[in-house]
Amino acid sequence: MTCDAIIIGAGISGLYQLLKLRQLGMTARIFEAGTGVGGTWYWNRYPGARFDSESWSYGYSFSPELLEEWDWTEHFSPQPKTLEYLNLVADKFDLRRDIRFNATVVSAHWREPTRDWEVTLQDGSRHTAPFLITAIGPLSAPTMPKIPGIEEFKGVSCHTARWPKEGIDYAGKRVAVIGTGATGVQTIQEVAKTAGHLTVFQRTPNWCAPLHNRPIPKEEMAEIRKRYPEIFKRCQETFACFMHTPDPRGTFEVTPDEREAFWEKLYAEPGFGIWQGNFRDILVDREANRLLSDFVARKIRQRVKDPATAEKLIPKNHGFGTRRVPLETRYYEVYNQPNVSLVDIKATPIERITETGLRIAGKDYAFDVIIYATGFDALTGAFDRIDFRGTGGEGLKDKWKREGLQTFLGVEVPGFPNMFMLMGPHTALGNIPRSIEHNVEWVTGLIKHMRERKLTRAECKVEAAKEWTDHVIRIADGLLSMEIDSWMTGINRNVEGKDTRSVARYTGSAPAYRERADAVAVGGYREHSFA
Repeated sequence: MTCDAIIIGAGISGLYQLLKLRQLGMTARIFEAGTGVGGTWYWNRYPGARFDSESWSYGYSFSPELLEEWDWTEHFSPQPKTLEYLNLVADKFDLRRDIRFNATVVSAHWREPTRDWEVTLQDGSRHTAPFLITAIGPLSAPTMPKIPGIEEFKGVSCHTARWPKEGIDYAGKRVAVIGTGATGVQTIQEVAKTAGHLTVFQRTPNWCAPLHNRPIPKEEMAEIRKRYPEIFKRCQETFACFMHTPDPRGTFEVTPDEREAFWEKLYAEPGFGIWQGNFRDILVDREANRLLSDFVARKIRQRVKDPATAEKLIPKNHGFGTRRVPLETRYYEVYNQPNVSLVDIKATPIERITETGLRIAGKDYAFDVIIYATGFDALTGAFDRIDFRGTGGEGLKDKWKREGLQTFLGVEVPGFPNMFMLMGPHTALGNIPRSIEHNVEWVTGLIKHMRERKLTRAECKVEAAKEWTDHVIRIADGLLSMEIDSWMTGINRNVEGKDTRSVARYTGSAPAYRERADAVAVGGYREHSFA
């Protein structure tokens, strides 16, 4: 099959990119590994999966008609509703006719003589297009823990990101959940409701904040709809495209009583306010962060009845907000239930998975269900799992290993002509759909520029990529988060070679990112070589 562009992935970015290319009069095809659209919201169907951005700030903004007809039913939408929304988008804009499902891309090789990309699927079929656009997401490559015997377990087991469509019956069962990151927190608080006994295996506790979700009545949705222009404008202005922006005051510019009252207010509000709307210095000033962490620790101790369990749930190796903050609904209260146990696997590591469960300190524990909430090979992992080869046959993974991670705007890599990454490493994250729309529109603008001038090859210059990468590294300096091992600093000890911190994400503001990217477009894409 030959077309003008191949897109990998039918999630939020892939769907929008397909629509925008059609508007240019181009033929495009999406290859999607799953059986349906949705990306993150197709794959992550585990119990409790939902937004941690306000629903009405998350959806697409490009279509007034879509905004008018779709009702969000909760302030933080659950996965089934979000998937329903993305299926509506696919149907409304007739996108499915250009999507091939059950189509896993295994390689993509640039062919210089013909100036096109040859894409090979798992079934062996080959497809070509001048343009290749990756819409594979920053958190889409799940990782399993390095525990021997995983394949030996005879009960039911799965990673949260590969939860079966038919679901898992864990009611009344002996359930183990390994991992307490964002997906683990959401899963645990749901599974605990009906499991016979739930044992949580925690390696690193995380700071969590209350979600405070609630339904959206029809009348409230009507009011939200009237405010959409204001809402999206606000998202364009804030640091990470959330509804929250840092308080202009510093932690020590107010009295201790004022500080405590402010934190109490944030803790009682929905969403990321306590992370994204806090004092301006909490993520850079060590003492300010310590005081905030102490505040949240006191909340955990108040909510968890057993003091020893509470202490296990309080992070000791990082401050609040220096890793990704999971939002929760009565998560800490789960540990007050008689059917829930917490095991610190740093103190007592899991030795192996057995046919019947887990072995710890020479003792076997039996389980009916094991759930791996062990996260993702973030930011670059999805790229590492596809054999991308650019000019001269150089592999992308090899290039990044040899030279270090380098990109231009998180969208392009030198030596990989006509290849564009949506939400790649070094691009603005935050409230992702807001960044996706800009990313897609920027890529579409570059392709339009080429088509209008009958250009067939575009490649970002080496010096442009170096300048952008240096900028990304420079602005991360001084952030407390860069001192912490997490996926945000490129660490995943379940993946070979991911044990050294790196600056794998852009830590500046979304408005600053858009300003720089838009300047490139206005300047005629001088950072590129064209042919």
